[in-house]
Formats: sequence, structure tokens, C-alpha cells
Amino acid sequence: MDTTNRRDILRAAVAVGGVALAAGAAPARAAARAVGHSPQVQPPLPYAPDALAPAISARTVDFHYNKHHKGYFTNLAKLVAGTPLEQASLEAIILATAGKGESRAIFNNAAQALNHNLYWQSLTPGGSAPSAALAAAIARDFGSKAALDAELAKAATGQFGSGWGWLAADGDKLKVMATSNAGTPVADGLTPLLVIDVWEHAYYLDEQNRRADYVSAVIPLLDWAGASQRYAA
Repeated sequence: MDTTNRRDILRAAVAVGGVALAAGAAPARAAARAVGHSPQVQPPLPYAPDALAPAISARTVDFHYNKHHKGYFTNLAKLVAGTPLEQASLEAIILATAGKGESRAIFNNAAQALNHNLYWQSLTPGGSAPSAALAAAIARDFGSKAALDAELAKAATGQFGSGWGWLAADGDKLKVMATSNAGTPVADGLTPLLVIDVWEHAYYLDEQNRRADYVSAVIPLLDWAGASQRYAA
């Protein structure tokens, strides 16, 4: 199935399931499972705020997590209160609102909430290694992990303005991509595996305008074990 058809099917599922969610019906739960199930609750950091230093300082992590990330969840809760999306997963909200101008604020906050969830999960103190299955896919699609690291760094560093550098899966195939602002592979029916946040709030307290230095510092912290789990799923 191509990406366009998959996206249309997922959006249709959300459109049907979203209304049922408001009524608590079983079909809504099935639709939500089909597109993911990240709740509208900010998850805890998977490590201490200072665990990523010196690449990312505790001050930056605290400001980023407790101000920016938390703010998206707070805003989203206000925007969907009393609507059919009030109990929907973040993934379902993204698919239901992507590309719809009247729902832009809802999309932006849901996507940024989900993007940040994955950002914190994409990093781990000391980094980690990919599984055999993901390593084989990396070799197939990029030639080597070093080549993938370089392409991911290029995408993140070269993104114009605020945005994200991603490793995503389109079926079994791996793809490096960049998105601006609240853009997310989820909206295109892809599965995000890893992401580097290149909004200035992710690095400005530590690196000022030196985005390339920040990206170079976080590449060794990428959690390939977590990406392997997402790829397997």
C-alpha cells in the first residue's frame, strides 16, 4: 500500500473513530489502536535532567521539558476540551487535523507534544547500539551507520528555521527527512524512529546559534536500542 492510500485510510479511521470516542464506543478504541495510542499526558523524562550533559545541560533540559513540552500538552487540553477529540490519542488527533486550516492550532500542539515525546526517547546517556535487524536495514538503505549519522546530521543542521531532523520508516524502508515547525512523519503515514529537535529552544541556552555544534554533540547520544524497538513494532 502506498503512503497516500495509507494516510487516507488512517484519516478515515480517525474521522469515524473520533466521533465514537466521544461516546465511548468500542469502534473508537479499535481506530485509536490502528493509528497509535500516545495519551494526552506528558510522560516523565526517561533520565535525570543532567544525564545528557555536557551535550545538553540540565538547565536546557529543565526549560525545554517543563516550559515548552509541557506547554503543548496544556494548550492541547484546552483546545480539544468538549470536542470529539478530547479523549483521542495524539496520533489520532494529528491524522484528523493535518492539513486542515481551521484545526491548525490543534494539530500544532498535538504534533509538538508527540514530537517532543519522541525527542526525549531518542536520546540516552552514552548512546546505544541498533539491533541486528535495524543494523541490517541501515546497511541496506544507507551503506553504513556512519553514513546514516552523517545524513541525519545534515538534515537536522540544514533544516531552515525551526523544525526537526528525522529517521523514519516507510514500511521496512528507512528514510531521513526534515520537517519544519510542528511537521511530523506521523501526518504522512510514516513511523518515526528517531528525531533531533532543532528548534532554538533545544540548544540556544547552551550553544547560542551554533546548531551544528549541538547536532554533533547529540548524535553520539542517540538511543538506537529504542529506535530498534519502534522499527520492530
